[in-house]
Parts: sequence; structure tokens; C-alpha cells
Amino acid sequence: MIYLQLFLSFFEIGLFTFGGGYAMISLIREKALAFGWLTEEELLNMIAVSESTPGPIAVNMATFVGSAQGGILGSLLATLGVVLPSFLIILLISALIRNFLKYKGVQAFLGGVRPCVVALILATAVTMLLSTLLGMKTISGGFAPDVIGIIILAILIAISLIFKKIQKKKPSPILMILVSAGLGMLLYSL
Repeated sequence: MIYLQLFLSFFEIGLFTFGGGYAMISLIREKALAFGWLTEEELLNMIAVSESTPGPIAVNMATFVGSAQGGILGSLLATLGVVLPSFLIILLISALIRNFLKYKGVQAFLGGVRPCVVALILATAVTMLLSTLLGMKTISGGFAPDVIGIIILAILIAISLIFKKIQKKKPSPILMILVSAGLGMLLYSL
């Protein structure tokens, strides 16, 4: 039963989400919490791990949730579920329409979907900010800021600004992940 539930849930997420992995985070969060697959804290940790490991974040998250719930078979089915809709849709589009993006209807559809994708990504970012750095799990819940997390964020922002000023470009995301990991190990161990 869990295997079918994992496959169908992630298939639904893959089928109805436009905008890539970041847009899927809110739907994965909704399903994982609704089915009791993960707690809010486990989900936030999983997002951090999925973001910092190679590969698309939605695939990494599906694999993690599937593995946590159903072992290797669960991870395979959840991952298959999240990628299968995109694969089938792209396969269909490439087989039927040569210059798909030149059609006005397609352009209008994508123009309408873009604001929704931005809203989903922004909502996820705000939720993660409130939960992770400010300790707000619910609207009526308390306020328990993570001082070390806020310090790490401030240091990363400062590094980014200094890097842009000196190098005239953004720092490498890999560098920022490594710096944040190092800061986390250093500051949280004190």
C-alpha cells in the first residue's frame, strides 16, 4: 500500500507542478506532512540535503522520502512517480509539435503559469525562513529565533556582497554551500 501511495503521490506532484523542483517543494511538503511521512524539521533537513547534493532537488526529495518510507523500492517508485509525468509530456510534445514555443496559445499558457511558479517558490522560501530562522512553526506558535542560523545567513550575505564588490560577479553556489556547511559545523558545535 505504501508503495502505491508513494508512486501516486509523487506522480501527482510531478504532473501538476510547473516550474521545476523548487516549485514542487510546497507540494512535497503538503503530501509528506499530510501522510505523516516526515515532520516539519525532517522536511527542512531533507530540503537542505537535497539542495546540497548533486541532481534535481525534486528527484532528490522524492528519493529521500521514498527511501525513508519504503526502502530502496520506495525510493525507486517515488522517484519514478515524480519524473514520469515530465518525461511523458516532453516525449509527447517533441513527437507532435516541432516548434512548440512559437504558438500563441502555448506562450499565453506559460505566461499565466509563471506568476504561480514564482508564488509557490516565494511561499516556500518564506515558510522555510519563518520555520528555520525564526522558529515559527504555526501562526499562533511561539517565536524562537535560531541565533546561530541568523548569524550564518548574515555572514553568507556579507560574503556575497563582498565577492560581488571585488570580483564583479556572484560567488559560486558550491562555494557558498561549502562555507555554510563549515560555518554550521563550527558554530553549532560551540
